[in-house]
Amino acid sequence: MTLLFMLFVVVAGLATVPGLHRLLVGPTLADRVIGLDLLFAIAIVLSLTAALLSQRTVFLDVAMGLAVVGFVATLAWARLIQLRAGGDSE
Repeated sequence: MTLLFMLFVVVAGLATVPGLHRLLVGPTLADRVIGLDLLFAIAIVLSLTAALLSQRTVFLDVAMGLAVVGFVATLAWARLIQLRAGGDSE
């Protein structure tokens, strides 16, 4: 079972490379938002893995908090992109 958790951590670690690349390089703001979204998803996976490994529910709360913050951040960035593009102000 521990081998499976180690595999989760390794895969999540490898997935941070394209996420960081997309976040730092871009080239557009939407690409950067997608990179940030990917990093939030990876952080959620790592938090859930920590919850399973340690049998502590506090990591589930962390994962839920990350999910909410990631969702709200994505909405805020989408709104900013829309306003910069001259979209509706509704």
